[in-house]
Amino acid sequence: MRESLSDQLRWVDAQDARLRRLVAEWVTINSGSYHLEGLNRCTEAVVREFRPLGGDEQWVDLPPHEVINDTGETVLHPLGRAVRIVKRRDARRRVLLAIHIDTVYGPDDPFQTLTQVDSNTLRGPGVVDAKGGLAVMLAALEALERSPVAPRMGWTVLINPDEELGSPGSGQLFDALAKRHDLGLLFEPALPDGSLVASRKGSGNFTAVMRGRAAHAGRDFKSGRNAIAALAELLVRLHEMNRLGNGQTVNVGRVQGGGAVNVVPDIATCRFNVRVTSHDQRRVLEDQLSRLEEEFNSRDGYHLSIHGSFTAPPKVLDAPTSRLLDAAVACGRELGLDLHAGDSGGTCDGNRLAAAGLPNLDSLGPRGGNLHSPDEFLLLDSLTERAKLSAMLLMKLAAGEIEWPGDAREGRQ
Repeated sequence: MRESLSDQLRWVDAQDARLRRLVAEWVTINSGSYHLEGLNRCTEAVVREFRPLGGDEQWVDLPPHEVINDTGETVLHPLGRAVRIVKRRDARRRVLLAIHIDTVYGPDDPFQTLTQVDSNTLRGPGVVDAKGGLAVMLAALEALERSPVAPRMGWTVLINPDEELGSPGSGQLFDALAKRHDLGLLFEPALPDGSLVASRKGSGNFTAVMRGRAAHAGRDFKSGRNAIAALAELLVRLHEMNRLGNGQTVNVGRVQGGGAVNVVPDIATCRFNVRVTSHDQRRVLEDQLSRLEEEFNSRDGYHLSIHGSFTAPPKVLDAPTSRLLDAAVACGRELGLDLHAGDSGGTCDGNRLAAAGLPNLDSLGPRGGNLHSPDEFLLLDSLTERAKLSAMLLMKLAAGEIEWPGDAREGRQ
């Protein structure tokens, strides 16, 4: 095993130029979450590289994303297709490997250009979140499949097109796959210093629709019920829910309402994001939102409806995931990496897998920074660095040198 492991790690090092080329190719294909044509082209380009691994490939149509618009109506946004690739589906031990292909940069976003900042830095839309992660996942699996221990383990790759939206369509795939695997590896970016993520906050996206009563602002003002004024009161109440000492945050990100200034507005909306550190916080906050609805709906002429949910439950570090983290840190030590684990306020599909009972590491992607900004960058030397880390982890799992969190056949059916 030791000689084979060294051979495969050297092989990964030899893939450096290829991985850099693939990331550059994928970044130049816009794959904003709602850009279906770009998502399809980029997914096809990525999957083409996975086909030599010999897995069974299935493209999965996702249900549309339901969104509340500024007039309080439900609209449906079509989503791209997910891809599932399965190898050795009957193996006793199985690993789920996943990462998204969508980015926050749509085709109309001004940030579209790939730039070589210096010999080790590439700047571009989605370059580290998560097209660099796709390349790391690919190389790690290729190294595993070249090794003699590969037949001892089965795997599934899931590439989804809607993670930046909260995985509204692919979430059901993660929930189902969690029941058929022993552990998950996700290739979101590492923390800025290369650390792995231990626990993550939970996140929910909500839209509040406040309805009042329209009236002429001059002739019949007292008959009106000003939806903007009521919404403003709600915004203050939402902001007061921030509890920075215990990690809970409520951020109102967008407000919309009104028209002609001589009309009492009868509708106003706001969109807000909530972050919590525990399931108890989540339940308390959901109760608070329900009570706000009841309070405003008891007022004459007003109606408040709050739409949305926690798309990513809190990911609390449990014992199986802690052991996985320790194993990854030990693998890093063998590679000369001084890895640590830290908490993150960001969310990913690892939150969903943890909620479904699957231990997972979700920050095995490359190093970089400035995610979701026009300065997003990737440190190129981390592509092979992180691929070797995941390859070693996979091969040691297959060889039985790392403790598995559970038996997929006996414990998760």
